[in-house]
Amino acid sequence: MSTPIDISEDAGVRYLHFGSEWIQGAMRIRRPYALELAYTREMMAGLLLRDADEWPRSALLIGLGAASLTRFVHHHCPQARIQVVEIEPRVVAAARQFFKLPDEDARLAIHVGDGARYVMETERHFDLILVDGFDRHARAGALDTSPFYQAVRARLSGKGLMSVNLFGRSRGFRASVERIITAFDDRAIAFPSCDSGNVVAFGAEGERIEVPLAELRERARALKDRTGLDLGPTVTRLEQAGSLPGGRLIL
Repeated sequence: MSTPIDISEDAGVRYLHFGSEWIQGAMRIRRPYALELAYTREMMAGLLLRDADEWPRSALLIGLGAASLTRFVHHHCPQARIQVVEIEPRVVAAARQFFKLPDEDARLAIHVGDGARYVMETERHFDLILVDGFDRHARAGALDTSPFYQAVRARLSGKGLMSVNLFGRSRGFRASVERIITAFDDRAIAFPSCDSGNVVAFGAEGERIEVPLAELRERARALKDRTGLDLGPTVTRLEQAGSLPGGRLIL
């Protein structure tokens, strides 16, 4: 049975649902390039970890949803070539009709298909791979397995980062984090849980990341000035959670 695709609006925000009240994506209608949901903002925290003026040159987004991350990267990272993989064609149609999905062009390609299979079969490498794919029951399926995370790592460039959305309140959450840590040989970090219960985890490949707290704060201020994305609260939560040993983010 196919998954229902529903659209709702409240207080100037448009939401995507898969046949339930569970929010699969959101867009503030007057600010379509802003990231409305906290976890989507944190999924872009890689911009604090690499030189954001030149990075990413290429991005793979698995799971389109309300096209929030696609719009943001397309608008604010003009140097990036973007590949989106979405398994449900009706989600792509809804994103075009209701969520201002940019037209495909030399920088943006949309592939309708299985994200896990795409990663297993492609020979391309990406600076940034964003994974945010769930069904109506909040299950990630093959997108949360050891073979998938290992394949993602193999598809990252020498400055590559994976960012993945997990559910911190699910019974399998710790196992998900352990799979990522193992696949990336301990070069992984799970950020403190958002209020929604979402947890964003990162895995790194290539060049070592070591950013002092003061520099993280400065990069967050510069990113906010450039894009409107405010990751200052994220940096504070990392500090308060003890995720910055020696006052540094090391990955």
